[in-house]
Amino acid sequence: MSKTKPGVEPSPEATETLLTHLIELRDRILRMFIAILVVFLILFPFANPIYTWLADPLMQHLPEGTSMIAIDVAAPFLIPFKLTLLLAVVLSIPYLLYQVWSFVAPGLYAHEKSMALPLVASSTMLFYLGMAFAYFVVFPLIFAFFTATAPEGVSVMTDISRYLSFVIMLFIAFGIAFEVPVATILLVSMGATTPAKLAQKRPYVIVGVFLVGMVLTPPDIISQTLLALPMWLLFEIGLILSRIMERKKAERRASAGGDADTGDDDGPDDDGPGGGKPRGGGSGGGSRKTAAASSAATASGTTGTAAGAGESATAAARTGYTPLTDDEMDAELDRIEEEQAELRRQRAARDSGGTPAGSGEQPAVSGTAGDDTPPGADSDPGDASTEADDTQRDR
Repeated sequence: MSKTKPGVEPSPEATETLLTHLIELRDRILRMFIAILVVFLILFPFANPIYTWLADPLMQHLPEGTSMIAIDVAAPFLIPFKLTLLLAVVLSIPYLLYQVWSFVAPGLYAHEKSMALPLVASSTMLFYLGMAFAYFVVFPLIFAFFTATAPEGVSVMTDISRYLSFVIMLFIAFGIAFEVPVATILLVSMGATTPAKLAQKRPYVIVGVFLVGMVLTPPDIISQTLLALPMWLLFEIGLILSRIMERKKAERRASAGGDADTGDDDGPDDDGPGGGKPRGGGSGGGSRKTAAASSAATASGTTGTAAGAGESATAAARTGYTPLTDDEMDAELDRIEEEQAELRRQRAARDSGGTPAGSGEQPAVSGTAGDDTPPGADSDPGDASTEADDTQRDR
């Protein structure tokens, strides 16, 4: 006997929605691929000049009579081809992110959209800025240092494939390092930390950026310092921006709180910080009117007291009133329970025609009723309701 349970067939609407999303995802991936292919085809005729431009920072510092070399047989063709393909991907990043955004945006909230779009745009620009900083500032310094420190009798002739791998590593390292402000703002906006805590951890951040520079860059002090210092500066910029963002959030909360207070003043009179007791009294009055009709309606009115209080609390919560404290809520619940217990004792006394045994407080109440009611006579529902009303007023 099979242990598998028959699965529930998805509804046609759910299946159609899933297929629609998959088709849209396929279309957007094809568009991204086509965009990269178009940019690559445009750049491919200029593959060799592009590689020459990339190798220019090293070529300027090579000793006279030396040049770059190609060890592999197919390297003169494959390395410029690889560089052109990578450059096509980098240049297509804005369009690629637009396609990703178009696919994800319909499922985001309004505040998520307003925050995600600036972060995506700023992260793209910072990545490009990091790559430009590496090419125009870092490359000339580190290549001058490397070629100047070559031992006597060693000719510096770098392989083109290894040079491409080296510069790609630096491009990625500096591009990611320049995302520090975006990471700082994201951490603060998600509530993982605060600008004050980040400011207190500044010494650890300084040590951390130098460690990151040591790991991501070649083993030389120049490239490590040139990566660590911009990361530290960008951390400070992200800290300033996060403080501005938190200040604006606090101002919006303050303005929203003022609007909520104004709305509370315009609300019903029984809503407010002390609205629990008036709601209890109002609902008790409604149950007393119900009890005046009949003894059975008294019980239902008591049940309606709790329901009415709950509905009133829900309505008051929608208007934004200050909730009761725990002590006030316990006292209110105890009061309702005592009222219900008192009404049950009165009904039991009325049904039995006398005072219930073991009742400590009932003789005084039933004695008062007994002065007006002959012994052995059936209690009138209206008198019992009056007794319940008197008991509630005394309490």
